[in-house]
Amino acid sequence: MTTVYSPRLGVCSWSLQPTSPAELTEKLRACGVSATQLAFEPLLDGTWSEIETVNRLRGAGIEIASGMIGFRGEDYSTLETIKATGGVRLDEHWEHNLSTANAGARLAARLGIRLVTFHAGFIPHERGAERTLMIERLRRVIDAFDDRGVRVGFETGQENAETLLDALDDLKRPHAGVNFDPANMLLYAMGDPIAALRALLSRTVQVHVKDAVKTKTPGTWGSEVPAGEGEVRWSEFFGVLREGGSVVDRMIEREAGGSRAEDIRKAATMVQRMS
Repeated sequence: MTTVYSPRLGVCSWSLQPTSPAELTEKLRACGVSATQLAFEPLLDGTWSEIETVNRLRGAGIEIASGMIGFRGEDYSTLETIKATGGVRLDEHWEHNLSTANAGARLAARLGIRLVTFHAGFIPHERGAERTLMIERLRRVIDAFDDRGVRVGFETGQENAETLLDALDDLKRPHAGVNFDPANMLLYAMGDPIAALRALLSRTVQVHVKDAVKTKTPGTWGSEVPAGEGEVRWSEFFGVLREGGSVVDRMIEREAGGSRAEDIRKAATMVQRMS
């Protein structure tokens, strides 16, 4: 008998701005979803109890579909600051960030989580010393997870699809993939999300449901908006996933606005209708 896998619909835990495992569980249940992508930071720094977090989520019937780690020193104030500080780029924090990756890999393995995503940082398109260093560091991060049976997914947006595909080839780590976020392509002005998804589909291991509008001032951020109110062409987006036979999980992410829970519920309704 063949088992047919259905993509899970969930919410990125950080979108709900929870202050405790209990609050996260309550807010996820209010959103009407049964899966989450879990930010690892409060578990890794000891703010939250690992046991309590797992027990509360599982007790509520909520699966931890994937994890997320961030790196020390990342500054999202402007496009220029994140270009200089994103991902594994900063020399002064490299050893700490590699340690974070190893701790995240151990946590994922303990919890039975098979995918963790993060921002790699801006990978230069042109080959040279800077790109070589980034590739070498990313290999070490990927290997830390791979040694424990965990895949990684790079967030899209900080480079265009062509550069990201080229970097994935250079890495020579077939288990490394892409967490495709269509809004990030708009926020970072890195190309059309639908064309990028087509190019990256074979390497996509999860998608974020997030929307945005492009900036009208070159060199500045675009603006995140509720899913369905921006420039992502969602019917085409889900059409590409269907055409390509993709069964990757859909995680709703909302990082702006004062009515996140309501925006997330509306996004969930949209996903259920379209995908």
